[in-house]
Amino acid sequence: MDNIKPLSDHLFIEKIKEEKMSASGIVIPETAENHSSIGKVMAAGPGKINEDGDLIPMSVKVGDTVVFTQYAPSDIKINDKEYLVVRESDVLAILAE
Repeated sequence: MDNIKPLSDHLFIEKIKEEKMSASGIVIPETAENHSSIGKVMAAGPGKINEDGDLIPMSVKVGDTVVFTQYAPSDIKINDKEYLVVRESDVLAILAE
């Protein structure tokens, strides 16, 4: 992933197969599984530029496990590996380890 540098507030995510309970003990109800997805952040952009030209840094960093909306990602394949690309605003939560 060293050759990928996302722009703005984009994240490259490797999807994790969802389980009934996360490693941190958070139970994921079946209804949530239909509307969200879990993945690990593999690359992150610098952040978003506001109207004043100031950089708003990302809250999410490489290595974070995140829950994001199911309908947000774009699929991309790089070197036979599949990633999802989402904006930080489509991330619903960072799962604690």
